[in-house]
Order: sequence, then C-alpha cells, then structure tokens
Amino acid sequence: MTLSKPQRRYRRDLLKSTGRAALALGVGAAAPRWAGAAPKTLKILQWNHFVPEYDKWFNETYVKEWGEKNDTRVIVDNVPMTNINNVAASEIEARRGHDLVMFLLPPSSLEDHVVDLREVHEECARRYGRPLDLATKSTYNPRTRKYYGFSDSYVPDPVNYRKDLWDDVGVVPNTWEDIRTGARLIKKKHGVPAGFGLAPELDTNVALRSLMATFGSSEQDAEGRLVLKSPETLETLKFVKALYKEAMTEEVFSWDASSNNRLMLAGRGSVTLNAISITRTGENQKIPITDRIWLSKAARGPVRQVGLQHLLDVYTIWNFADNIDGAKKFLIDFVGNSRKVFQASQFYNFPCYPQTVPDLQSLISSDPKGVPADKYKVFQDVTNWTINLGYPGYANAATDEIYNSWLISTMFAKCASGKLSPEAALDEANAMAREVFRKWQARGKV
Repeated sequence: MTLSKPQRRYRRDLLKSTGRAALALGVGAAAPRWAGAAPKTLKILQWNHFVPEYDKWFNETYVKEWGEKNDTRVIVDNVPMTNINNVAASEIEARRGHDLVMFLLPPSSLEDHVVDLREVHEECARRYGRPLDLATKSTYNPRTRKYYGFSDSYVPDPVNYRKDLWDDVGVVPNTWEDIRTGARLIKKKHGVPAGFGLAPELDTNVALRSLMATFGSSEQDAEGRLVLKSPETLETLKFVKALYKEAMTEEVFSWDASSNNRLMLAGRGSVTLNAISITRTGENQKIPITDRIWLSKAARGPVRQVGLQHLLDVYTIWNFADNIDGAKKFLIDFVGNSRKVFQASQFYNFPCYPQTVPDLQSLISSDPKGVPADKYKVFQDVTNWTINLGYPGYANAATDEIYNSWLISTMFAKCASGKLSPEAALDEANAMAREVFRKWQARGKV
C-alpha cells in the first residue's frame, strides 16, 4: 500500500513518539516525544479483569513504568464488564471521556465515533509479525476500509467437564454428539445436569454461536450477507432442543454470565463451555472439586471443529479523545509486553501477535497450579480452532447489534422451551436479523 505524504509524515511522527519508553519496555529506540514538556495525561477505561493480579500488575506496575518513560500521567478506570457499554455510550453523548476504551468484543457499531488505527496495525505488524486473522477480522471493516479497533489479546472458550463423571459413563466430550450422549447418561445415572445457558447473557451467546459454527450455520457468510435461515441453523436448533430436554434443567433460561462457573465449582454440573475462569477460580480458592474439572478443546460438530472466542480485548480511541497520539503509542508498546500480559493474566489472555510469546507452548505444558500440571496444554493448537464473532466473515455493525440484542440466544431459548417450533423460532429471528442488516447496509457499514 502506498501512503500519501500526510500519511507518511504522520507515520514518521508516530514512530518518533514511540521512543525511549519503547526501548525501556523492549520495543524500540528514540527520544520521548514529550521530553522536557509538561506531562500529558492518558485516560484508560477497561474491565475489572477476572484475575485480580492482572489489574494489580497493569495498574500499579506497567502503566506507571510506561508513564514515567513517556512523561505521561496514566489514569486507569476499571469497571465491571457489564458496565463498559453504558459508560461508552455516556462518553459518546457527552463527547468527552477516556482516551483508550477497551471493549470485550468488537464494538463495530461505534465505528463513526472512533479514529482509524491503521498506523497502529501497520507498525505492530512490522515489529511483531502478522497478527491472527481473528484479530484483524474483529477490528477492520472491509466495507469502509477502516480499522475501528485494535486487539492485543483474546480469551479462548474450551469445554470444561467433570472427568470423573465422564469416565464413569465411558464417554469423552470430543464432539457435540459425544456431549449429548454423555450428558444424558450422566444426568440419568447421577442426576447431574449439563450447563449450557439459554439466557440473554454472554456465555450463552458464545456457546450457541460455537455450536452453530460446528453445524455449518452462521449469521452471515464470508461476504457479510445474512444467511441465518438455513437447513444448518434448523438442525442446530433441533439439536439444542434435544440436548436441553435430555440433559439440562430449566434454570439455564435465567442464567447470568457466572452461573455456569458456580454450577461447576459447586459440583452440580457435568459440562459447560467457558474460559479458564472456572478452573482458575477453583485453583486460586482451593476448591477441592477443581482437580476433577478438566479441559478439552472446542468440540467437533457435523461440519467442523471450532469455537468462538470467549472474550476479545478490543481497544478503541474516541475521535474526541484528548490524547490520541499517546493512546496510539501506548498500544504499540503494549503489544511488545504480551508475554507479561499472558503470565499476569494466568494464561487468560492469549496473544493476538503469537511471536510476542515465543515460549507459550512451554508455559502451558507445565503449570504450577494445574492438576494435572499439563491441564492447560489443551491450548497448544488454540489458534486452529478459535474463531471470531461474525465468522466466517468480519465482525460488523450488524453482528454487533445482533449479539447485544440477544437475538440468537432468544431464538434458541424459545425453541428449547417449546414456546415456538424450531421453524417458527428461526423465522422470527431471521426477520429481526434482516432488519438489522438492512439498517446497517443503508448506513454503508455492512
């Protein structure tokens, strides 16, 4: 790609500004842009990380070191994950707020309110190598050719299962058909249900999209065209209806994002999809049953073996931010510290730039907290089976709205509960999805 003169000049200035701090943190060499000038301020909004030790490292060590090297006062505000969208909406309305805002999924519908981060993507690719397609497809709009966000890390979503119960019925949860068979046998023999949500909450949204993808179903195709109404989606609906009837209880219709965690750690669940929040919580709190909760890679369906990422860190910079250049510089430097991020998060945050954690395989092969020690080795090929929101296409404003309006989880809940037939539930959801796609197509975003 050929840059214009203004673009080249901006790129040169940006690289200069990544100076001495980058060298101190292992990512570059030049003089700090603001040396000798009055300190600037960089305001960051992000979630209360699942691992408290991560926030302690980020807030009290990393940003302080970065700020000192860059003549910048860094202010970090942590909020519960469910509050991020509300805070962001308030800042957009007021046209003031934080410089960097970290979302946990692609905020594609906010594209008009953020700056293009093309220079950040290009510089990180130059320094650290090519990012995962997962990251690019979650931060770039091919229709507008704008990088509306930047992702440094993602959180996989493996199968969490009670190995003792599954061994007892002689089934391994490698495929969705295995999961249905084993979960049914376990519930019948032990009275312990499976734990897949059917509620308007994050884990339900993730699990159902993973299941759909394994059946060859999706909301859109690779070109961003609505394809929800398909034989594959109908088969997925029928499968979930049967799985609910055979192996679950009605509590899944009123779950929140931590319900499956509580179910498994209380010994009342046989299997679920989740990040490693279940096992890490159990290990850190020394809950005895944790050693019996094992992990398996994404389950295989009739078509493929994939799973949607559980979370994805996507940083954005408001186009009304006070310190746009400083925010961009922070992102470039931050990627160079991905190994520290991976360790501080206790393997929760996987790098979107794999070359930044060259010893990842070694780290996950032997974990001091895991029982067995290689419990987390299941992630050795995680990049092969983790997909993005919007798969097989790019995340976009339509998939963003559909996700946040719980359209997919509502469709499955109505089918599984018997409120609507599989066909009627699909027709209703497809009609709603069609209106969402039409709206964003009319705005030129899809």
